[in-house]
Amino acid sequence: MRVLKFAVADASFERSPGQDGEVFAGNVIDQRHGGPVTIGFGRYGPEQSIEETLAVHDTMVILEGQLSVSTDSGTVTAGPGEIVYMPKGEKVIIRSHAQGAVTAYVTYPHWQSPEA
Repeated sequence: MRVLKFAVADASFERSPGQDGEVFAGNVIDQRHGGPVTIGFGRYGPEQSIEETLAVHDTMVILEGQLSVSTDSGTVTAGPGEIVYMPKGEKVIIRSHAQGAVTAYVTYPHWQSPEA
């Protein structure tokens, strides 16, 4: 694999799996490209919330807006230029604020099935 560069405009956004709100993910690198991680962008509409138990290690870089991530041990809120790491197996609630949010993410291993 060669060195690549991506922008939000390169992502093809799809509704986040199992969610019906305004939460979208767009992979730009995943299992189809042969690397060990998935890299992409996330887009959250205003005042959206998703709850899940993480099947992968997930790192989000907040590019725009603000997100809060809550677990049994507390809540962290992050804005542009900040990073949130969420370990595999953690039960999280991710909430966007009034302005919504745009993120970049890296997961290990891949969060989608190999056929995706």
